[in-house]
Amino acid sequence: MHTPTATHTPGRPETTADRWERASLHFEKKAYADAARILAEVVAEVPEQVAPRLLLARAYYHSAQLRRAEEELRAVIALDPVEEYAHLMLGRTLERQGRAGEAARWLRTAAALGSTG
Repeated sequence: MHTPTATHTPGRPETTADRWERASLHFEKKAYADAARILAEVVAEVPEQVAPRLLLARAYYHSAQLRRAEEELRAVIALDPVEEYAHLMLGRTLERQGRAGEAARWLRTAAALGSTG
């Protein structure tokens, strides 16, 4: 059963926008695994959009699903090569996996793109 949201009307099928909102609420509550599960559905529906992939990567990162975070971040960068936060997050994700040498490239790129994180 779907949890009703501000944009979801009971009895009406849940839309991608409804799922996005519900996932965002889970993320805000730090229920990262729940957010990731919902966001994976959103990404499957709109694979060309960067925002859902980036939030999915963040949910994976915060729920210690680092390989999945890495995969989504690489997809974000493929879609938007100048998305500085994705470069920063990929660097940090690789560092968390003990891959500091590989992470350095992504962190340098993030800095070059203007990231101060």
